[in-house]
Amino acid sequence: MGPQRLPATQDPVAPRDSGPLTITVDGAEVTGQVGQTVAGLLLGAGRVSWRTSRTGRPRGVFCGIGVCFDCLVTINDIPDVRACQRRATEGDVVSTEPPVREASA
Repeated sequence: MGPQRLPATQDPVAPRDSGPLTITVDGAEVTGQVGQTVAGLLLGAGRVSWRTSRTGRPRGVFCGIGVCFDCLVTINDIPDVRACQRRATEGDVVSTEPPVREASA
């Protein structure tokens, strides 16, 4: 069996109709389109970095494919979510500050 050509209506990766969505980032509303990643919304809002490394260097999207972990955010109280891999959904609450972790005894 060789390659097949799908009709455009059956293409599983074809762009679909999208609509607007709104998420909250550090208390401010950010709008985007359905299907965008959280990183895409942040970049679209003009934010090129949203956290800092331990040495204070800015971090945001570096690889964009989920390998580097530079884009970590907290979404709906779930820490360490890769913003470049997570599609935004209406009403998401995103925090760019790392959660405070208790020191182990």
